[in-house]
Amino acid sequence: MKNKMKTNVGYKSLLIMFALLGLSLTSCDNKDDGTPVPVKTDDVNGIYSGKVTTTQGTAKNEATISFTANKNVITFDELPVKEIVRSVVKDAAKAEAALKTIGKVKYELNYTPALNKAKTAIELTFAPKTLEIKVPVDGATKNVVVTFSSPQKGVYKSKTLKFDLTADKITSDGAAVTPYTAVKYSFPNFLKK
Repeated sequence: MKNKMKTNVGYKSLLIMFALLGLSLTSCDNKDDGTPVPVKTDDVNGIYSGKVTTTQGTAKNEATISFTANKNVITFDELPVKEIVRSVVKDAAKAEAALKTIGKVKYELNYTPALNKAKTAIELTFAPKTLEIKVPVDGATKNVVVTFSSPQKGVYKSKTLKFDLTADKITSDGAAVTPYTAVKYSFPNFLKK
């Protein structure tokens, strides 16, 4: 009976020791004294995923997408362009057919990273390029150019990146699309894998 009790006590002690060891090895975004761990601008690099919200007027859509940040460029392999195409092609059925033909739209967004004063987050200043899309409609192809802006800085902190982008202007075959309501893209909480 005593040997069985000693074995149980020894086993429990061993379990407690491993549990404490596991807790001591757990990493977090704070130092042991509670202060945040400093970041460096290269920490932005990586693959992100999350939900993007596109808003045009009162209409909102959400889509789960991913993108890569590397060497001061965010690369979207599939930027949602439904609202942009629908702004050019007013007929809903023709717009859907055009979207299927277009497929995935790649877009690259340049940024300049800078540490905040506390060196706990990275602020991203964007320099959006225009996006060119060939939109097939009625047996012809429209050359669509989208002009983006991003007046607010993006923020990277704790493996999360958030920023906004706005499609301010669209031209189709060189003529401004009018009337046009800007399409706002919100990337509120994209987590680095």
